Amino acid sequence: MGAVLLEELRAFTARLQCAETTSGDAGLGIDLLDAIETLKSVGCAVQAVITDDVATSIREDRKARRLPRSEWARGVGSQIAFARRESPNRGGRHLGFAQALVHEMPHTLALLRSGRLNEWRATLLVRETACLSAADRGIVDRRLCSDPNTLDGVGDRGLIARAKALAVELDAAAVVARHRKAVSERRVTTRPAPDSMAYLSVLMPVEQAVCLQATLGRDADSLIATGNGGGRTRNQLMVDLLFDRGTGAEVTSGIPVTVNLVLSDETLLTGGHEAAQLQGFGPVPAGIARQLVADAIDGDAETSLQRIYACPQSGSLTALESQSRTFPKSLRTLIDLRDQTCRTPWCDAPIRHHDHIRSHRESGATSAENGSGLCEACNYAKEAPGWTARPVHNPGRTHLLDVGTPTGHHYRSTAPPLPAAARQSGVEAVLIAQLRAS
Repeated sequence: MGAVLLEELRAFTARLQCAETTSGDAGLGIDLLDAIETLKSVGCAVQAVITDDVATSIREDRKARRLPRSEWARGVGSQIAFARRESPNRGGRHLGFAQALVHEMPHTLALLRSGRLNEWRATLLVRETACLSAADRGIVDRRLCSDPNTLDGVGDRGLIARAKALAVELDAAAVVARHRKAVSERRVTTRPAPDSMAYLSVLMPVEQAVCLQATLGRDADSLIATGNGGGRTRNQLMVDLLFDRGTGAEVTSGIPVTVNLVLSDETLLTGGHEAAQLQGFGPVPAGIARQLVADAIDGDAETSLQRIYACPQSGSLTALESQSRTFPKSLRTLIDLRDQTCRTPWCDAPIRHHDHIRSHRESGATSAENGSGLCEACNYAKEAPGWTARPVHNPGRTHLLDVGTPTGHHYRSTAPPLPAAARQSGVEAVLIAQLRAS
């Protein structure tokens, strides 16, 4: 039955890919959009049921093999993520979402399966009831989703408000405990933005966030009013004030931490146009990379250059093999520069662990070829029973590894390319500019 359904799905997908346009019939186009949206919701519901079934099957198999309880669920979220071509972190979320719908929120699942509720709105309901017990969660599910008309026409904010109100009514203590836990998870993160910019995100209690923004706005207005704004806009002043107060240094005084900037010798020295790679951020245009180096030098920042070499055909870094079981600092740095983010397919989390691809107990060498940079979650996931990994011999090309899951599926991960460089001498010269304020 499952195999027949799989073939039918693939055939229908092929037909849908070849669907023609509505030929100017707007009414037909709206009907098609509605039908496809319903199809997406039904697909999400079926995905949730299958996800829970896969997780249950894997856990029961490991339990039957008398593996430790800690091994029963390891790596399951990653397998779900690979099948959906997403990061392991999102795979874990999909797994939790599926288990909540199947075991605790049957009415929400039914609405999703009927097309009356989309995946995002179902996710909001699961998220807002996560702090409740299974029994209380079932009550919220019944009161909001047993009648399809209850949420008909209600916006996302209204849906969240109703779910929160019911959660407080049923278990106020759990809601308070959830708030305390959320406060304990406050953090600061960055993510790339267009035009070589970045977003600095601060997760903090709402009263602190409002206070911080109001204070920055007030002080920026004061500088503008007194003529000390230097021609900067209010938003620019708020950003500069945040930087000044967060680092204790003026914006123009240099970078207060070490920053690795990987660029070719041509980019730095001869006005080349090859983009550089700013570690922890991503590609940076050549002109901006040169300006970063120049500003660091002009601002009395400590600046050093270190030359490394890469294969002229692929740009992949080269290194010597180490006899050490753990990766020495220089080799870890090289792997960081080569991999840039976690090497698990579809995962772009920061590198936290450096580990062997073919394990050390299997005579895997401590080398760049047999090493990979991984986030903590992915490194632990690959240790689950049935997982395999091996480097793939890929002469003249970038570093390649193969990841196998317990279900027999294989996925490949290719290291991102480094900046190209001069090729006159048979090896490429790549420079690491380390910028640090003195």
